[in-house]
Amino acid sequence: MSEVWKTAAGWAAEKLPGLPETESGIVRRAKADGWSFRSRAAAGGGREYPLAVLPEGARVEFARRQIAAVDLPASFMTDAEAESEAQELSQSAAEQRDARLVILAALDRFTADSGLSRREADAHFCAAYSAGAIEVAPWVRASVKSIARATLFRWRAARKAGETHRLAVDKGAARRNRGALDVANGGAVRNTILAAMAKNSYLSGDHIRAIVVDRFGSTLDVGHAQAPVPSARTFQIVLKRWRETYSAELLALTDPDAFKNRLRVSGRSAHLVSRCNELWTIDASPADVLTKDGRHSVYVAVDVFSRRMIVFVSKTPSSTAVGLLMRRAILEWGVPERVKTDNGSDFVAKFTQRVLAALGIDVELSAPFSPWQKGTVERAIGTLQRDLMRTLPGFVGHSVADRKAIEGRKAFAQRLGTDVDKAFSVDLTPAELQDYCDRWARDRYANRPHRGLDGATPFQVASADRTPIRSVDARALDMLLAPVAGRNGLRTVGKEGVQIDRTFYIAAGVMPGTEVLVRMDPADMGRAYLFDAAGETFLGEAIAPELAGVDPAEAVARAQAAQKAFMAEGTAELRKTKFKARDFADAILRQSTAQAGTLIAFPKREEAHSTPAIAAATDAMTAPAPRPTPASVIDMQRQLLAEENVAPLRRAETAHDRWKRAGAIAARLKAGEPVNPADLMWLGGYREGPEYRGYAATWGDPLEEENPAEAGL
Repeated sequence: MSEVWKTAAGWAAEKLPGLPETESGIVRRAKADGWSFRSRAAAGGGREYPLAVLPEGARVEFARRQIAAVDLPASFMTDAEAESEAQELSQSAAEQRDARLVILAALDRFTADSGLSRREADAHFCAAYSAGAIEVAPWVRASVKSIARATLFRWRAARKAGETHRLAVDKGAARRNRGALDVANGGAVRNTILAAMAKNSYLSGDHIRAIVVDRFGSTLDVGHAQAPVPSARTFQIVLKRWRETYSAELLALTDPDAFKNRLRVSGRSAHLVSRCNELWTIDASPADVLTKDGRHSVYVAVDVFSRRMIVFVSKTPSSTAVGLLMRRAILEWGVPERVKTDNGSDFVAKFTQRVLAALGIDVELSAPFSPWQKGTVERAIGTLQRDLMRTLPGFVGHSVADRKAIEGRKAFAQRLGTDVDKAFSVDLTPAELQDYCDRWARDRYANRPHRGLDGATPFQVASADRTPIRSVDARALDMLLAPVAGRNGLRTVGKEGVQIDRTFYIAAGVMPGTEVLVRMDPADMGRAYLFDAAGETFLGEAIAPELAGVDPAEAVARAQAAQKAFMAEGTAELRKTKFKARDFADAILRQSTAQAGTLIAFPKREEAHSTPAIAAATDAMTAPAPRPTPASVIDMQRQLLAEENVAPLRRAETAHDRWKRAGAIAARLKAGEPVNPADLMWLGGYREGPEYRGYAATWGDPLEEENPAEAGL
């Protein structure tokens, strides 16, 4: 501390012991004792006298008065907390250490102000502190009531050695966790009490005591002797302390979700990534908005390095939605190196795994029921729900409480006579919801500072990254995302071709007996693409002539409409019959395919990304056009068709013919083959007649499960 200088009036105002209390008295004393002085630089001039020229008693008193302003220096606290042993100190022990550091800081100030030697300053300081003459904070005085010179020496040595943890004294350590209820019956009593608290947190001390007495009796084994069960008041005190001591354990048992959200160590689920597209995390969640078509799910992909986000709205959770999300992200960002998902059925489906493997993307699965392992995308979905969804019409709330509040407002609107649909309109279409999500992710989320990026925006981080984009031809990508035939898409080529849904697709150029992976053309019901079983080599196309050129979606829609009309008119028995889409294929020809949307990519260097599966998909999309059919073959086909269209004369149908016809229809039904609805209606009427019943009584009913006389048809 710098030397203290004061004028004669200043020293007189201090009223220190052994000094005059008037300015003139100080001047006379200074002359008599020959005090050193300096000229005062301030206006008015005069002389100033240093603290060092004052008598020892005056210096000690002046130094003592200055200690009231002393606090623990920040540097001391930083150094103390930096010690590795400091992490293991209890709160009370750390408080004892800090009190001793404050006293050492006060001693340093006292020594500097008094001008005494260290030995003399220590003696005066100990006497003054023990007498209560040194003013310190109440918590310091409560921790250390008196000190001796030897004690100061040990404290000073510990501080100098950088071992301030030696100043920590935990006075309750010897007694902590050693109470009767802590140690009784080898800890069994404590475990019983904690288990009861976890099972029912509303139990009082009296309730817990009754449980202990019932299980262990009126006396407890405390190690060295038998002791009576403590009073209910003791139980109350212990329960209060244990609720703090074992708060984490009790929360983990009583509310696991709250424990995971508040206390589980997560490290913010950080992933070590150094570039864009090194790791994506994808997940899905029901949107907090109702559309005109019901509630949809939002599938979200997040690039961990840049925190970019892409959203895809889907009617239902499915592997197809995962594929379409990946398509949008790959076309805009490029192919990632790794993708992390959870164990949802849509993410672990064979279709999803096949697509990711074909693109050469490594898949990482988080542990079941461990959302914190993919916290990046979880938080991104939360941001989407809170920042966008609550601003849209049809918002249903983030939680049950939110939903109840909204329903309450609706009920209030009804009481006022207000139209609920107008007050809380649900007027978004799924397409509009998708557009809102796209604009929000592109224009708002991507341009806002992100805490995980040290305040930068996702757009800035992505734009600054110079990692080349691994691009894939959109047509090849669409081929990889094309739906596969049932049973995992694997078929064996037969002499009639490849059978898909009871229809044979002619596979020219593929030898019978070859196992193939079949991908269906999403725009043509009669076309399929054949690959080897691994999906890495394109083998050729397979065509079903009767279905060629049919749009599958429209075929299904027509079939559903016709089935609905039929169900409305038919009988209860015939309503069980379902039409297949191919029954209407001849009426649906020359359909146009949907146009691909335009995507804008980041202006970065691109490099072609290819795997054997991508190369095979490219070959499939660039297969040569079929050669024109020769005129002679066309004439032959016309002749065959003409012969097929000739209606031969039919002889009159006999009773035996009708019985054989009924048996043939029954055989097709039992084999699970498609049957013409007209034949079904004829069979239903024929079975009601005496002719059918007579034949059935003789040969057996062909529609029965066991029909030993079927050969008699």
